[in-house]
Amino acid sequence: MEQRVSLITLGVSDLQRAKAFYRALGWRTDTEPSMDVAFFQAGGMVVALWGRDQLAEDSAVPDPGGWGGVTLAYNTRSPAEVDSVIEEARAAGGTIGREPAETFWGGYSGVFIDLDGHPWEVAHNPRWTVEDDGSVTLPD
Repeated sequence: MEQRVSLITLGVSDLQRAKAFYRALGWRTDTEPSMDVAFFQAGGMVVALWGRDQLAEDSAVPDPGGWGGVTLAYNTRSPAEVDSVIEEARAAGGTIGREPAETFWGGYSGVFIDLDGHPWEVAHNPRWTVEDDGSVTLPD
C-alpha cells in the first residue's frame, strides 16, 4: 500500500445542509444533485459527504454518535489566512471551537466545527510549505 490518502468521507445528518455549508466556504461540487453523496476535489484527493447511517453501514462499524476521534486539517500559507478561513466558517454557520492563536509548537491555528460536528484545524506551520496547488510538503 502506498503512503497516501485518496478519499475522506464525512458522515452527515442532512446532505443538502452539509453541501450548503461547504459551498458557503467556497468549495465546488459537480456531483449530480440526485445522488445521495457529494464529492469535492480537494487538491490531490477527494472529500465526500454521505449520510452518516449509510456510511456506518458501508464501513461495517457501529455508530454510537459523537466525535469519531478524527480531526481534519487545512494548512495555510500565513497566519492571516488562518483568520480569514475561520471567519468564512463562522459566516457559513460553523461553530468556532478554538479562536486563532499562536500555538505551543510555534505555529498559528484555530478550529472550526462543521454542522455535523466534524472538527477542522486551520493552521499555519512556518516549517511546512504549502505549494501553489495546495499540497503540503514536509521539511527535509
